This record gives sequence, C-alpha cells and structure tokens, in this order.
Amino acid sequence: MNYISPPDQQAYYEQVWHLVRQVPPGTVATYGQIADMLPPPPGVELQTYKAYSPRWVGSAMAACPDDVPWQRIINSQGKISQRPGAQKQRQLLEEEGILFAKDKVNLKVYQWHGPGAADEPRQASLF
Repeated sequence: MNYISPPDQQAYYEQVWHLVRQVPPGTVATYGQIADMLPPPPGVELQTYKAYSPRWVGSAMAACPDDVPWQRIINSQGKISQRPGAQKQRQLLEEEGILFAKDKVNLKVYQWHGPGAADEPRQASLF
C-alpha cells in the first residue's frame, strides 16, 4: 500500500489542525510529537503510521487554514525546517517570546506537552 498521504487525507488533516490549534503561544511542538498524539487512521498499522506520520503532519501544516498556528510546529531537532516561509516562521515565534540559540529552540524550555499539560513555558536560559 502507498502511504505518501493518509488514506483519508482530509480527515487526518482536520485532526492535525484541531490539535495544533491547542498549542499555546510561546510554545512549540514537533511534527512527530503531533503525530504521536493522534491515533493511526483505520487500516494503518502502528509501525507504518510511525514511519510516515511526521511527514503527514508536515503536509497538513503546509495546507492548513489561516486559523492554525502553523509556526509553532518545528522539527525534532528544535529547528525550523528549511523551506519557503522559514524566516517568517522564526519571526512569528520570536514575537511570541521564543528564543533561538544557534538556530534552535530549546525544547526542554518551550515544548508543549499536549492538551491538559501545564501550558506555561518554563523560564530558563538557552543552554
């Protein structure tokens, strides 16, 4: 089976966008983290889902509606993926108070831990 996109792409994207709308200002989440918070689509085995889902989240973010805070989703290294719009993403995150050190966000400080988790970013140094 070809998993370049989820079996029901629109339904999966809607789930991603619903979750990303909950990421508070001043925090970030990773593509893989968002994928891990969502169940595999019906008929997709867990191992297959884990292999493809971060890319699916990236595709969902590239197609998201204007009310989704797309800038808060970054890669697992704490970096903004290089693509058109990367500078705008960094600018928006900095406007929310997120600090970068050597083009990276300290995930220990700024990472969101999901719905219901303590949503306040910790105040800490960049190191």
